[in-house]
Amino acid sequence: MWFGAVAAARYNSGMTAEHFDKTLQAYQRRRPFRSFSVRFVSGELLDVDHPEAMVIRSGVGVYINSAGVPTLFDHESVSEVIGETERRGS
Repeated sequence: MWFGAVAAARYNSGMTAEHFDKTLQAYQRRRPFRSFSVRFVSGELLDVDHPEAMVIRSGVGVYINSAGVPTLFDHESVSEVIGETERRGS
């Protein structure tokens, strides 16, 4: 279970709590839903495969994978959000 400790030494000062919330909610609310990824400043990648698997509030996100394991992260630990089309192109 990852709680942001890995990225403690490296923060993304460019990702504000408001930008974090709006960006993740936009991807989460796309219709039809398409999976997307969250890349952390540590380099780890979190694949979001269901719109209801993530809760976002005030710069903090919680993702629950299909096995029920939570991942807690905040806006300072995220370097980018990658859409399905962008992942295929890289």
